[in-house]
Amino acid sequence: MILTSVSLDHFRSYTKRKFEFTPQTTLIVGPNAVGKTNVIEAIFMMATGKSFRAGSDREVIRWEAEMSNAKCQMSNDDTLELRITGGEVQGQKTPLKKYLVNGVPRRQIDFVGNLRVVLFWPQDLELVTDSPSLRRRYLDSVLVQVDREYRRNLYSYEKGLRQRNKLLDLINEGTATRSQLLFWNQLLIKAGGYITDRRAEYIDFVNKFHVSGVMYQIEYDKSVISESRLEQYKDEEVGAKATLVGPHRDDFIVAKSHPPAGGPNPNDQKSKYLELSKYGSRGEQRMAVLWLKLAELSFIQEKSGERPVLLLDDIFSELDPEHRDLIFGLIASQQTIMTTADSEVIPREIRRSAAVIEL
Repeated sequence: MILTSVSLDHFRSYTKRKFEFTPQTTLIVGPNAVGKTNVIEAIFMMATGKSFRAGSDREVIRWEAEMSNAKCQMSNDDTLELRITGGEVQGQKTPLKKYLVNGVPRRQIDFVGNLRVVLFWPQDLELVTDSPSLRRRYLDSVLVQVDREYRRNLYSYEKGLRQRNKLLDLINEGTATRSQLLFWNQLLIKAGGYITDRRAEYIDFVNKFHVSGVMYQIEYDKSVISESRLEQYKDEEVGAKATLVGPHRDDFIVAKSHPPAGGPNPNDQKSKYLELSKYGSRGEQRMAVLWLKLAELSFIQEKSGERPVLLLDDIFSELDPEHRDLIFGLIASQQTIMTTADSEVIPREIRRSAAVIEL
């Protein structure tokens, strides 16, 4: 599947602009703060339904506009369209988000997955060192693109979690009873179990993915949700007014190979790895994220049968020449859309063959 164009209407810095892409490589060149990342963000939202940088969807609406519209044209003649509002347009209440495929409204669960992408941008380097919520969002952004049941269970879980937390608040106040939790407990256990299983499957895939000279491992710190665990934390949950177990509390640790003193012990896997956020250099952390992104690319291709669009947002200043070469080696394999403030960091042979958009 090839992304042929993206049209933006009151999206971030753009009043109205259309970008056309080639099936190979498109290079978007311009100084910082000119709007390069806005293009990448719009494409990512078409693939996953969510922004990778906005705290709220309405942040993408251009200043003083009431609605933002992004539209993708695909090589199979499908058109994907995402409309975002602040809840009101011309004095009329409107949905905050509207998804359309070929002009027909669709649910988010049916919209996501029509376009598949792998994004690599500078903040991805924080996947190793930043908060667990960032790593959970990463897992979701991969899995929603290739698994419709994951999307369904994730949306069900998120909705159920909000309702259960509201009920815990009421129980804390004495205006609701524990028996009212039963329905939401069962919903979260069922949906949460599917989410946990699919996350574990992806992490297992990543751990089996090899790049020459790279010895990293992901350890899945999963928060299993079950009747026994909910019972175990029932009093703490009421006090906290929040659900304390489940995949919304998941995390993962990226570790590097480090044989212990005295030589490796094949029966002690944990002794062979050190947590990269604590013991890894910045260069090792960068390489770990690159390894993770290469595995993601392979995973999406295996699950969907198609090469995803590779989105590279101004990452080359963050990578040394060896790591850049790994990225450049991928470009010929699938459609790539990349941004840069300095085209000189791109090899001449790639610049010669790429379509260039100057901002």
